[in-house]
Amino acid sequence: MVDERTVSFINSLDPGNPPYLDEIEKYAIETFVPIIRKDMQAYLRYVIKSLRPKKILEVGTAIGFSALLMSEYAPKDCHITTIENYEPRIPIALKNFEDNNKKDAITLLEGDALKILPTLNDEYDLIFMDAAKGQYINYLPDLIRLLKSGGTLISDNVLQDGDIIESKYAIVRRNRTIHNRMREYLYELKHNDVLTTAILPVGDGITVSVKNV
Repeated sequence: MVDERTVSFINSLDPGNPPYLDEIEKYAIETFVPIIRKDMQAYLRYVIKSLRPKKILEVGTAIGFSALLMSEYAPKDCHITTIENYEPRIPIALKNFEDNNKKDAITLLEGDALKILPTLNDEYDLIFMDAAKGQYINYLPDLIRLLKSGGTLISDNVLQDGDIIESKYAIVRRNRTIHNRMREYLYELKHNDVLTTAILPVGDGITVSVKNV
């Protein structure tokens, strides 16, 4: 993990986002809604500008911050499909999309991703996963199926604040299942013949996987 002083310095150089995203980020911080960290925001902006995806799938909407950020920097004809299961956050996300003229660019699917993903048949240029960490390994077969050849899968928060490197016996018992599943997920990403994956110390750790052509 990169030390906090280095991260703070890097973040201090960031030009930031449009004011409406700053307001949503401020609301998220004040109401304890988890959203992507500053360094992850910068990385996503870079990826979106580099890849110029036309179809994006996001697993884990929360209040819509990351979907709006991706839409802000994506090509004008890009469409984002995002999935959220936590009911109290869904109306907030929908209002954020409508208030910022993104209602037509972003489709929110309400419900459990484990049930929704098998119903999807599109091919996506980019998939961004930022949902229940213990479910990543269970989402993966459908994510690989939905990712187009040459497409990119980004998974956030894979290092679990450094806990991922610890023995499971050093982890609080209630977190051991998530710890085990995340380790299984990382192993699968690195050893799956369909994917080429890098694990990067951005934010709380991310994986970047490309589906082999």
